[in-house]
Amino acid sequence: MEDMLQVGVITATHGVRGEVKVFPTTDDTARFKKSQILILDTGRERLTLKVRNVKFFKQFVILKFEGIDNINDIEKYKRCPLLVRREDAVPLEDDEYFIADMIGILVETEDGDTFGTLKDVIKTGANDVYVIASETHGEVLIPAIKECILEVDIEAGRMKIHLMEGLL
Repeated sequence: MEDMLQVGVITATHGVRGEVKVFPTTDDTARFKKSQILILDTGRERLTLKVRNVKFFKQFVILKFEGIDNINDIEKYKRCPLLVRREDAVPLEDDEYFIADMIGILVETEDGDTFGTLKDVIKTGANDVYVIASETHGEVLIPAIKECILEVDIEAGRMKIHLMEGLL
């Protein structure tokens, strides 16, 4: 399991005083108000940043970090992910999982036959959709609803599904 979880990606600067526009990759955007510490992954190093101010604009979050007071200090971090430590992550409800923990798990049918591997999760308005790579069927999209997803066992790295009529 990942020890760091992505909560957003810096998309652009905002103004000239070092603020950034962040596309959130978390379901709970209010978490930015609660999280005082974020980790910036530059690709070469991880920088710990303290959040000084948070604003919301359309689907974006505008963040101001302590010690970054001008556009030149932050511009180089466009397209860099923002992370939190797992212990600082938002608590999960029953039947909720971190996407990072789900990617790569084995997918089986309710009969116990191997169906494929979970490759991605697509966020939609109604429910998530799981992208499963199957050797037999290619890429299969399965809605993340109780009628289709029978069991998820992150520790064992397995998911059991029911293939409703019309999904293949």
